[in-house]
Formats: sequence, C-alpha cells, structure tokens
Amino acid sequence: MSSVDVESVRAIATKDFRDSIRSWVFWGLSVFFFTLLVTVTGFLAYFGEDIAAQGATTAALVGYVSEITRLVIPLIALILGWKAIAGERESGSIKVLLSLPHSRTDVILGKLIGRSTVLSVSLLIGFTLAGAIVAAMLGSFDVTDYAGLLAVSILYGIAYTSIAIAVSSLTRSTTIAGAAVFAVFVLFYIVWDAVVGAVSLLMALDYLPQGENTAQAVLFYQSLDPGTAYTSVLSLVTSVAEMDGQTVAMLETMFDAVPFYLTDWFALVVLLFWIVVPTAVAVYRFDRVDL
Repeated sequence: MSSVDVESVRAIATKDFRDSIRSWVFWGLSVFFFTLLVTVTGFLAYFGEDIAAQGATTAALVGYVSEITRLVIPLIALILGWKAIAGERESGSIKVLLSLPHSRTDVILGKLIGRSTVLSVSLLIGFTLAGAIVAAMLGSFDVTDYAGLLAVSILYGIAYTSIAIAVSSLTRSTTIAGAAVFAVFVLFYIVWDAVVGAVSLLMALDYLPQGENTAQAVLFYQSLDPGTAYTSVLSLVTSVAEMDGQTVAMLETMFDAVPFYLTDWFALVVLLFWIVVPTAVAVYRFDRVDL
C-alpha cells in the first residue's frame, strides 16, 4: 500500500466537497432530507393522535423515516460515489491528480471522505432545519431519538459510499461502474432477501436440513446485510425496539439465548465492516492497477 499523507488526503477531500457544494447535488439533498422529515411528521401529526397520546411520537417518526432512508440513502451514496475514481480515469484527469504530491491511497481516502462529507452535511442541514418544525408539529420531541436517527443514517451513508468508491476504483469506465453499483443495489435489496427466502423454502420442503446449524447460518447471513444492520443499530441509540418480546422468547427457545450476531452491538460492527473492508479492497486494487 502506498503511503498516506494526511494533508494530501484533506486537500483531495476538500476539493471534492467544494465541487459538490457548487453543484445542485448538495443543496438538492439537503432540501430532500428536510422535506422528507417534515412530510412524515405532518402525516404523524395529522393521523397519529393515538401515537402522540402514548408519548411515542418521536420514536414513531424514527421508525417511519428509517424505512424510507434505508432505501434512499444507499441510492444517494451509490450515485455520489460511482464516478469518483472511474470518472477521473476515463477522462484522464487522474494522471494529473497523481502528478501532484498525492499517492493512490490518498486519492481513495480523500474521495471517500469528500463524498461522505457531502452526504453527511446534507443530512445534518436537512435534519437541523427540520428540527424546529418537527418539534412544533409533534408537540413532544425526543432530541436523543432524533439525533440517534441522524447519526446512524450518516454511518449508513458512509458505508454505502465506501462500497461505491470501491466499485468505482475497479474500472476505468463509468458505464461499467454505473452497471456495477446498480448490481450492488440489486444484490442488497433483491438478491440478499431472495436467498434467505429460497433457503427457508428449501428447509420447509425438506430439501435442506431444518436443524439449529442451518437456522443459525441463515440468520447470520441475513445479519450481514447493511440495511438490516442499520435498523438494528437504530434500536441501540434510540427508543425504537428492533425485536419484540415474543421474538426474543422464540430465539431463546431455539438457541438457548439470542445469538450474538442478532445483537445491536454486532450490527454496529457490521456497518463498520462495510466501511473498512471495501475501502481496504479499493486501496489494495487501485494501488496495483495500470492507469
């Protein structure tokens, strides 16, 4: 791996972020997240009298918004990152960038930080601007739940940005990179759950053994999905519960205790895994590729 220069990484990340601020993407994302929060809050305020009476309005907001951001944030992150390296290689500007005192590792890390900052700051602006309106519409407002949703959403966005940067670093063609990030989205939102469903069906039809080991393998595989990890980590930092008492009791009956890979802390490790590992792959591959 080539050396890392902190100042070099910061220069690349700053340029990437400033270029995004000048475009419609950054402000468009900020407006989108603001609109999303206000719209969901409006529906809760209008239709959710029973929820408000129970004092769980902010938790309900977190639950509803997270169902949407679980789908939307990966799309945004993948779109933000897919041209990060491939676009520069296709245009030839990567050679100009590397002719400056920047190593290839600096480029990967700088692009990751720059694109992640765009998504993170747009989330922060959208959430902050919406905060006062959300608090006024809900009547009762839990700052901890609201801040927890923001923090976990940022972490989730960085994970998908890391995946997008890694994919972008593997090819010099933006067309191929675009197809690859689309395949990543399909993998996590169609194929991943389809595999779980197919294995469960085969178990029900006795084509696969229905023992504890098979069940544990399926649940462990499912827990590695970034979206699943996202909702689980939310229950770690907010009052939104991921598993109800009946589910916990069922798992304890099956396995004597809730498996470690279904805990909220393991879900946090999974999200960190999807940040670190794709970045490491990108650094390793890009350091050896012929530009």
